Amino acid sequence: MRPNRRAPRLAILLLLGFSLSIVHTAHSQDEAGVEKHAFQAEVSRMMKLIINSLYTNKEIFLRELISNASDALDKIRVLALTDKDTLDSLGELEIRIKADDARGALHVMDTGVGMSKSELITNLGTIAKSGTSEFIKKSLDNPEKVQLNDLIGQFGVGFYSSFLVADKVSVRSKSHQEPFEHVWESNSTEFSVKQASVEDRLDGSDQLKRGSVVTLHLKDEAKDFLKPDTLRELIKKYSQFINFPIYLWTSKTVTEEVPVDDDESTDEKKDEDATSTTEKPTDDVLEEEKAETKKKTKKVEKTVYDWERINVAKPIWQRKPKDISDEEYDEFYKSITRDHQPPIVRTHFTAEGELTFKSLLFIPKVQPTESFNKYGNKNDNIKLYVKRVFISDDFNDLMPAYMRFIRGVVDSEDLPLNVGRETLQQHKLLKVIKKKLVRKTLDMIKKIDDNKYIDFWKEFGTNLKLGIIEDQNNRNRIAKLLRFHSSKTGPDGWTSLEEYVKNMLPEQEQIFYIAGSSYDEVSQSPFVESVLKKGYEVLYLTDAVDEYTLSNLPDFDGKRFQNVAKEGLTLDKSKKRELYKKALEGKYAKLVSYLQETALKGKVHKVVLSERLSESPAALVATAFGWTGNMERLAKSNAHSKTNDATRDYYLQQKKILEINPHHPVIKELLKRVEADESDERVQEAASMVFAIATVRSGYMLQDLEDFGKKIERYMRTDLHVPLDAPVEEEQIEVPEEESATKTEESTKTEEEPTKEDESTKADDEPTTEEKPETATPRTDL
Repeated sequence: MRPNRRAPRLAILLLLGFSLSIVHTAHSQDEAGVEKHAFQAEVSRMMKLIINSLYTNKEIFLRELISNASDALDKIRVLALTDKDTLDSLGELEIRIKADDARGALHVMDTGVGMSKSELITNLGTIAKSGTSEFIKKSLDNPEKVQLNDLIGQFGVGFYSSFLVADKVSVRSKSHQEPFEHVWESNSTEFSVKQASVEDRLDGSDQLKRGSVVTLHLKDEAKDFLKPDTLRELIKKYSQFINFPIYLWTSKTVTEEVPVDDDESTDEKKDEDATSTTEKPTDDVLEEEKAETKKKTKKVEKTVYDWERINVAKPIWQRKPKDISDEEYDEFYKSITRDHQPPIVRTHFTAEGELTFKSLLFIPKVQPTESFNKYGNKNDNIKLYVKRVFISDDFNDLMPAYMRFIRGVVDSEDLPLNVGRETLQQHKLLKVIKKKLVRKTLDMIKKIDDNKYIDFWKEFGTNLKLGIIEDQNNRNRIAKLLRFHSSKTGPDGWTSLEEYVKNMLPEQEQIFYIAGSSYDEVSQSPFVESVLKKGYEVLYLTDAVDEYTLSNLPDFDGKRFQNVAKEGLTLDKSKKRELYKKALEGKYAKLVSYLQETALKGKVHKVVLSERLSESPAALVATAFGWTGNMERLAKSNAHSKTNDATRDYYLQQKKILEINPHHPVIKELLKRVEADESDERVQEAASMVFAIATVRSGYMLQDLEDFGKKIERYMRTDLHVPLDAPVEEEQIEVPEEESATKTEESTKTEEEPTKEDESTKADDEPTTEEKPETATPRTDL
C-alpha cells in the first residue's frame, strides 16, 4: 500500500533543495504504548475539505486504495530484482479485499513493501505541502462536482479519500525490513500509532509477513460498500488492468448431497411400517430396501466462502489490437492516468528489429495543468515493463521534453531485469526505444482526423513548436504537423505549411510570415501592406513561441521563410522594377542622406526606400539576424530573464533599418522641405516624428517617451491654433467668500429650526384646549 505518491520521493526532493514544508507532528504516549499525534495543519485542513465537500462520487476511495496497494507491490517487486533476500521472501504479490458485515468494516490488504512505524507517521500524518495546497486551491476554485472527484489522486492525497465513507480508518502494516507490525489509526481529527497486537488483526489474519491492511469502519450511509456485488463492480470499473491479482472475499450457495441422519431414517421407517400391509415382501423389494439403506442421502443448500479473482484480463498491450474494443482501450487509459475523459487518439504497436518491444500510447484530450511550469521535469506518464514486470515510470529520457504529454506503457523483451533504475537510464537500448516512440508518436498525430486535429492543436500545438526548436532530427516531420492562422484563413481558420506551399503564387519564392501578440495587430501591421496588396498569403504568428520556432526552421519543401518585419523581403525582381527602383533612389538620395547622417544620426542602422509599404509613411525593420519588435517585447517581458544578460542586451541595442515609403505624401513633402532648407527646425521635428511613429507602429518601444510626448503636444497646439508659448494658468472663477457662506448657512438654519425662546413664545400664543379652533381632519392618502 502506498497512500501518498509524493512521500517516497521526499528524500530525493530534499536533496535537490526543494522546500516541501514537512512539519513534525506533536505527540504524546500513554501507558499502553499508544502514541497520539496531531495532523500537520495542511493535512487537517485538506481532510476537512474532503469530508465536508459534497462529493457525488464517493466510490473513488476504493480506486485510490487499490492503486496505492499496487504501487506498494510494484516497489517490493523492483527491490527483489536487485536484492536476493527480498527475492527469496517475495511470496505472492496480490491484493485482497474483504467485507466484515458484523463490524461494518472493509479491509483492503496487500503484500507490498509495507511501512515501518516512522513511515506510518511520516506518510500518513504529513505530506508534501505543495501537493496539499494545490489540492485545496483547485478544490476551492472549482465547484464542479465531477471535476472535484478527479482531483483526488492527482495531488498525492488519495489515501485520505477513505474518510469520504469511513468514520475511522486503521492501517496495520509491516515493513519488509522490520520484525514488528504497527497500527496507525485515525478518526480524521488526530491519529495514533502503536505496535500491533492480536486484537488489532480485525481481518482475521495472522501477523503480516510483509505488507499492509487498511481497515475502513464505514459510515451508516456507506454500508452499501460492504456488498460483494458493489465491490466487484467497482474493482472492474476502476482496477481491471492492475498488474497484480485482486481477490474479493465472496460467498455463494451450492447444492450438495449429504447423508440422512439416523434419526431421520428411523422416523421414515416408522412411517413406512405404519402404512405397510402384512404382505410378505418379495425378494426384489428386499433388495431395493437394502440398497436404499446403504446410500440414503438428501440434497441441501450450503453457503461457502472463498476468494474470487476479479481482474482476470491479461495486460491489454499484450493482446492483438484487432481483439480489443474501443471501450477496453478507454478503460485501460483511464486506469493508468486517472483521467475521466477518453483519449483523443492512440497507437498500439510492436517494434521489431534492433530490439523488440510492445507499446500502447495515448494522447489525452486536455493538456495537464501547469505543464509548462514543469517543462523538462521528470514525470510518470510512460510506464516501462520488462517481460511484463513493471520496472519504473520515473524516467527523464524515455520521451523528449516536448512529448511529455504522451501517456502509455512500453514492454520490452530485451532490456535486462536485474539492474537498477539509474543504470537502466543510461542503457543504450533505452535510446533506441526513445527514437521509435518519437517516430510512432509523430505518425499517430499525423493520423488524427481533420475534425479533431484543431482541438488537438489548441491543446498541444505549443509542444510541437518546441519540438521544432529542440528536436533537430525530426524537425521536418514536426513541420508538417504545424498549423497557423493566415491572411486567407481569417482569425478562426488554420492552414498547414503544406497547404500554404500548395497555394503559393507561381512567381512566389518565399513563405511570408509576421509575428505579433494578436491577429488584429499583425493583420493591420504596416509590414504586410504591399505583400497583401500583391495577393500573397501571409502566415500570422500570434503565439509567444511562434517566431522563435520558425527562426529555427530554415525552409519547408524547398521554400525559405521570410519574416516580413525583417530585411531581405523582395516582391518584384523584374528588370523593369530594378530600373524604377534605381531612379527612385536617385530622386530621394538627399532625403535618405539627411535622415541617416543628420536628423537620425546614431538612431538607425541605415535608411532605405521601402518595397513593403503601400499605405504607411515609414517602418522600422530588423536586420536579418536582429530582433523584431515582437521578439524585443517578449524578451523584455520575460520574468525569468537575468538582470544582466549580455546576449539580450546585445540584441536590444542593435539599431534598426528605417524604410520610408517614397509614394506617401508626407515623405514627398519632407523631401521638398529638405531640398528647400534642411536646417529648418520644422524639418528636423518632422523627421523625428516620422521615426517615432514608425517605431511605435513597427512594434518597438520608444527610447525617449518624454520627448515624444512634447512633440505630440506641439503638433496639437499647432493644429488647434494654440500659441506654442501659451502658458499653463490656473482658471480664475469667482466664488463666495467663506464668511459670507457661513452667514448664509446660519441664516438658513435659523429659518428652518426655531430656537427654544421662539418655541416658548409660540406656546404662550397658542389658545387653550377650549379656545382651540377646530382643525381639518388630516389626509391619510399622502
